[in-house]
Amino acid sequence: MARTPIIAGNWKMNNTIKEGVELVKALAPLVKDATVDVVVCPTATALSSVCEAVKGTNIHVGAQNVHWEAKGAFTGEISTGMLNEIGVDYVVLGHSERRDYFGETDEGVNKRARAAFAAGITPIICCGESLEIREAGTYIDHVVAQINAALEGFEASEVAKLVIAYEPIWAIGTGKTATFEQAEEVCKAIREAVAKKFDQTAADAIRIQYGGSVKPATIKDLMQQPNVDGALVGGASLKAEDFSAIVNF
Repeated sequence: MARTPIIAGNWKMNNTIKEGVELVKALAPLVKDATVDVVVCPTATALSSVCEAVKGTNIHVGAQNVHWEAKGAFTGEISTGMLNEIGVDYVVLGHSERRDYFGETDEGVNKRARAAFAAGITPIICCGESLEIREAGTYIDHVVAQINAALEGFEASEVAKLVIAYEPIWAIGTGKTATFEQAEEVCKAIREAVAKKFDQTAADAIRIQYGGSVKPATIKDLMQQPNVDGALVGGASLKAEDFSAIVNF
C-alpha cells in the first residue's frame, strides 16, 4: 500500500501570531509542489490567524493539544469544536513534553485522540522512550504499551486513518538523532503492534512519523526506511528554508 508521507512542524511554544503568519507566508511558495502532506502546528493563540493565512495553499494546520470534553470547567484547555471552527485538520497528542512536564497519561491521550477523531480532526499520537528505558533495552515494550493504550476503543478502519509519531525522548532537541536503523526498528515494531491489535490492513495504512532532531541533512535517508512515513519536526520547522528542505526531500 502506498502511504502518502506526512511532514509536520511542531512549533512548540514559539512564534507570536505575527511571526507565525510571516513564517507560513514564506513557506507556502517553497512547498507548493510538495508530494507529501504538509502540516504546521502553531501555538494556540496563533492557530486562527495561521489557518486564515494558509487558505488556498497546500499547508494544513495542526493544534498542539485538545481536550476530550466538548465544553466545561477545564481552565486552559481547548475543545474540538473550537478547533473545528477555525479549520484545524490535525492535533499532536501525547508529546513527551506534555507527558513529562504536564502529567499527560496514556489514558488521557486515548480520550483526547478519540474525541479528536470523532470531530474529524486527525490525531498525531506521540510515543517514545527515555534514555534510561533505551539503555535498559525495554524500549520496544515501552513504546508498544503506549500505542496499545492510545488506540484502545478504536476500530481498525479508524486506526488506518491515524498518524503515529515515534520520538525517542533522548533525541528531542538534544542534537542526538536515532540512527536510521534505530528509527526503522521501532517504527516497524509499532506497525506490527497495530497489526496484532487490529489487522494488517490498518497496519499497512497507518502513517508513522519519526521525530527527534530531524534536519534537512538527515531527512532523505530517514525517508528511505520502509516503515517511516514522515517526520514530526521541531526546531527545523521554525525556519521556512529548513522546513521546506525537509518537506521537499
